[in-house]
Amino acid sequence: MDRDTWNRLIALLVEYSPDGTDTACFAYYNPLMTAGCDFENLHVRAGRLGDAKLLYDNPEIDFSPSNLWAADRSWVLCTDYDLWATKVCGPAPHRHPAARH
Repeated sequence: MDRDTWNRLIALLVEYSPDGTDTACFAYYNPLMTAGCDFENLHVRAGRLGDAKLLYDNPEIDFSPSNLWAADRSWVLCTDYDLWATKVCGPAPHRHPAARH
């Protein structure tokens, strides 16, 4: 995904995560997207959702992370570069019983 889309998606995740920018999360880059395609040295990065925009600036990779997820597993983001698709999964927002659409 391009930088503008990544930044907008992170902003939406911040908005809907209970801890906002302080939401603990993990990021994983597909080794096929890394310089040298190293399958022996896989890493999951840990940090705050508020800092996730910086993951786009990884000097070893030209793309956003393949996966990003909240430490409490309340949501997960999966990106497939070859299919040009990104999916975000999480719980449906809670609505007040009187609210109608």
